[in-house]
Amino acid sequence: MAVGGETDGHQNGQPVEANGHSIRFIPLSYSSTDSHESALSLVLTVRPDWEHVEFVRFTDGITNTLLKAVNKKPGLSKDEVDKEAILLRAYGNGTDLIIDRHRETQNHELLAKYGLAPELIARFDNGMMYRFIQGTVTKPEDLRKPVIYTAVARRLAQWHAVVPCIPGRTGHSRKNSKAEGYTGPVDNLGDAEFQQVLDHVAPGKPSPNVWSVMQKWIFALPTDTEEERARQAELQKELTTLVAELSQRPGLGKNGLVFAHCDLLSGNVIVIPKSIDATSDKTTETVTFIDYEYATPSPAAFDLANHFAEWGGFDCDFSVLPTRTQRREFITEYVHAYFSQLQEKPAAVDEAVEVEKLVAEVDLFRGLPGFYWGIWALIQATISQIDFNYASYAETRLGEYWAWRAETSGSREKSGEEMPLREKRWAQE
Repeated sequence: MAVGGETDGHQNGQPVEANGHSIRFIPLSYSSTDSHESALSLVLTVRPDWEHVEFVRFTDGITNTLLKAVNKKPGLSKDEVDKEAILLRAYGNGTDLIIDRHRETQNHELLAKYGLAPELIARFDNGMMYRFIQGTVTKPEDLRKPVIYTAVARRLAQWHAVVPCIPGRTGHSRKNSKAEGYTGPVDNLGDAEFQQVLDHVAPGKPSPNVWSVMQKWIFALPTDTEEERARQAELQKELTTLVAELSQRPGLGKNGLVFAHCDLLSGNVIVIPKSIDATSDKTTETVTFIDYEYATPSPAAFDLANHFAEWGGFDCDFSVLPTRTQRREFITEYVHAYFSQLQEKPAAVDEAVEVEKLVAEVDLFRGLPGFYWGIWALIQATISQIDFNYASYAETRLGEYWAWRAETSGSREKSGEEMPLREKRWAQE
């Protein structure tokens, strides 16, 4: 049970309610030490008639375990097998500290309602199962292809224009966060007061939102050593500054917030085959997005800046980030699609003006993804059992933020230091 009475997705084995739908809950767990048997038990619970179950493991993510389950019934074509396939996603160790799983279920159902997510079949103790999306998972280099990034722009615009932002609470587990050891302004607060502070980080912005999520993560940082406490205090100070500088800026959506994906890396972008996409033609592609665990109301500029940062992949190759020309092309496609699908359209829209405004906003938000994922990686370094160097990744991503801060404050130029590669690439035409 989360603070404030919000469930973790089920209670006493009963199904969770998500947007009016009852999601089946299976009281079983996936085990990495007994992967095949535990996954098979879960799949056969929802598909008891399957007799030839096989699994394909996907390894593009660095948080969860993702398995594709298929029924290799003799006589079926690959397309027929894929149409019935199921994705089984098991959560990474300790990630409930970072991700509100109840909210994730609501997000999935909300997106499915608008045709933007596959059917959610069931939840289990440490994960969920949903229908497989036929298509090709992109790689970082694919994101840099005009035919792909304009397709991503159109789909992201649809998310932002069509899906409503549903208010709630910023789910967290107080006992698992390190908030009790936090020495900032919320020290010694009770649970209700703690929730108040968490949900009102950005004044006037309905919770949850990207600001309240970052606050939740800062509260969850390890504080066992003096060095860790100093790091937490430093990041808390920066978040306070960022909220003051950026959270109240005007932007697209109600209250300047849109329903954002917030994790639009290449592994979460699927290219839909033209054979099953009725809207496609020879010159365009259609994409869809998967994995909605980080989806939350956010400034549109953050979601775009965050996606642009992913052009470099997990290796953070700053030399391939989008240039000004590429960003403008993406944003031009996005703006046109956004205002074309907006339910309550303004009386008159000058798309050229809107493009320039959003280009400037994305430039302003370009340092925030490094801050966001840097904090996330510091937590993952202490809880994850996945073979990935989170500590190094944290320093790389936070380095992006500090480079942006030095550039925008003018301190880098005053010191006579050379402009770092990421900032050079961002400024390149």
